[in-house]
Amino acid sequence: MFRTSLCCVITLLSWSTVAQCQSPYVGQEYREIKALSTQEISDYISGRGMGLAKAAELNGYPGPAHVLELATQLNLTADQKLKTEAIFRSMQARAIPLGKELIEEERALDRLFASHSVTPEALSSSMARIGKLQAQVRQAHLEAHLEQTVLLSPEQIKQYNQLRGYGPTSDNENHEQRRH
Repeated sequence: MFRTSLCCVITLLSWSTVAQCQSPYVGQEYREIKALSTQEISDYISGRGMGLAKAAELNGYPGPAHVLELATQLNLTADQKLKTEAIFRSMQARAIPLGKELIEEERALDRLFASHSVTPEALSSSMARIGKLQAQVRQAHLEAHLEQTVLLSPEQIKQYNQLRGYGPTSDNENHEQRRH
């Protein structure tokens, strides 16, 4: 009886050890592009923000997509709504092609490793292209937040932050300075 119990405990401990050693990447080896999830690919293709503009968003610079979602609560004027839609379209017109190009660069990087043909030079070149594209996609989103902020009043910015559930922001004077 003791021997059977001891064997069960040892077996359970060994299974526990195996489970703890398992990589969080399990299953990702079957992705088309190992470094990107299906959701990330979809987001890049459609120009979604993916949190790329958090530096702006969480510091009181509203984003056009969310401003449009909250247009009624923010009491946007017809002119503000039209200009916000234009900012959003412009951002997407920049971000979507860059996102598609980024996906292709990630695919090429993946192929380099999959084929075991990667060299330090090829890796450096690939990473430079990917890094540049990542920065350009992010910049497109951040610039849209800058443009959007200029269109809104300090009161609308405050209301936006409240509606989005963000804590107190800097005073309206700082928002006013950003607008000029």
